[in-house]
Formats: sequence, structure tokens, C-alpha cells
Amino acid sequence: MDRTAYWYFDFVSPFAYLQLQAMPALRERLEITPRPVLLGAILGHHGQLGPAEIPGKREFTYRFAQWRADRDGIPLRFPPAHPFNPLAALRLCIAAGSGWDAVGALFDHLWREGRSGTTAGELAEVGRALGIADVAAAIAADEVKAALRANTEEALAAGVYGVPTVRVGAELFWGSDATPMLHAFLDDPALFRSPDYRRLAQLPEAASRPR
Repeated sequence: MDRTAYWYFDFVSPFAYLQLQAMPALRERLEITPRPVLLGAILGHHGQLGPAEIPGKREFTYRFAQWRADRDGIPLRFPPAHPFNPLAALRLCIAAGSGWDAVGALFDHLWREGRSGTTAGELAEVGRALGIADVAAAIAADEVKAALRANTEEALAAGVYGVPTVRVGAELFWGSDATPMLHAFLDDPALFRSPDYRRLAQLPEAASRPR
């Protein structure tokens, strides 16, 4: 089994922050490359709304994220406003190399410390910590913008429809609550080839809404 994997994430997602805490255990089993992507573009491609764009679901999603963090002992403080525009943070992550240190520093800034991160000024401190003195110039670079577009296009080509998603080969594991499922798959790579799982892949629709 190929142990190469990709983690598609957007800083706007509290569940990506929560799954980040599970990455050390997963990285002991997989060679995972983090891929910052723009969730808004992915949702737009699939004609979907995000959870925070649906009244009622928004409030429940926030409560659930906070409850999950409290249950698991993960420090979490929502940024001052949500949803927020994640472009600056995504581009800064790419400018800093998209390594795990950069990913962690930006998630901590936004979701552990609960700070804003929508402008170069708001990200100046974490940028300096990552070795980037001029955040405004870094996030405005054409190559950085192109890399974010390429990451997002790669995710769409792989069939990604939400974040966070871990891709192992052709298998996609969407959401932080799919982490145990991913571990089960790593324990038994034939898991989804059993008759019950094969039947699910061929299950017909009995009704559908107009699209």
C-alpha cells in the first residue's frame, strides 16, 4: 500500500484545526503533505453552501466544534468573526513553504489564540515568526497566488468536496471525525473491498431533487 498522502485544508475550518491535533499519530503511519486550498472555490465548484452559511446549522456547527475541543482537551477560541476571508492566511502559508511548522503557527494564531488573520497587518507577527518580514509582498506574489489555485485545482481533480480531507491514493477521508476511519483503513487496506462496501458504491437512487 502506498503510504503517501495529502491533507487538504483551509484555515477557515475549525475542524481542520481539530484534525491537525491528530496529525502526529497519522504522520507516524503516512507520509502526509499539507495542501492549503480555498474552501470557497471548492464549495462553489460543487454548488454547495458551507455550514456557516446556513442559519441554524451555523450555530450548531460552532457549538459542536467547541464541544469537540473541550471534550478532547484542545485549546480552541474562535476568531473575532466567522466565516472570514482566509486568502491572506492561505497565501502566507504557501509563501512560508506550506510545511507543518507554518501550518501549525497559522492555525494557532487563528484558532488557539482566537486572533484575526484576514490582512497582512493582522498576520505580521506570525509572518515574522515564520521568517517573512514583508507579509504584504509575500501574499501578493504571483507565484503564491498561482500555487494556491493549483492546490485547489488538484483537490477538485481528486474529487475533494470539503475540508479537511486526507487523500490516500484514490481514497478520500473527509472531516476530522473520519480520522478513526482512516486509521481503520490503514490497519486493513482491503476494508472497502468487502461485499457490503462494494454494494454501497453501486447503490441506486430511488429519488432525487432537481439540481
